[in-house]
Amino acid sequence: MSYRTERRRRQIRAKGRTMQLMRPTGTPSVPVMAYAPPPQAVALETGAAVAPFVAQITNDELATTTYGAPRTNDILMDGDRRYALKDAQPVYDGSTICGWTLISSGGETNDISGSLV
Repeated sequence: MSYRTERRRRQIRAKGRTMQLMRPTGTPSVPVMAYAPPPQAVALETGAAVAPFVAQITNDELATTTYGAPRTNDILMDGDRRYALKDAQPVYDGSTICGWTLISSGGETNDISGSLV
């Protein structure tokens, strides 16, 4: 393991929080330590500004499970917020995948009455 992988691990562990990554069917799921930097760009959808939710994760949790690589439409749960993956880009350290950049949209949450907020 090189400096790049160790540096990424330190940054995500220092600034990150636990999130849950799962397939659209709900299984399997895996807890991941993820860092979500502040949004950098805003896209316009139906006349409203929408920023994609981007999270950086290490490959450590995925490599120790049978989950495999993140895929489009997988679900990323950040607390009570639910995001649908639009893209998952691998981060390489040489020829080895050391992490993933997860690009998603959504962020819906259920309030106490059950309606979407």
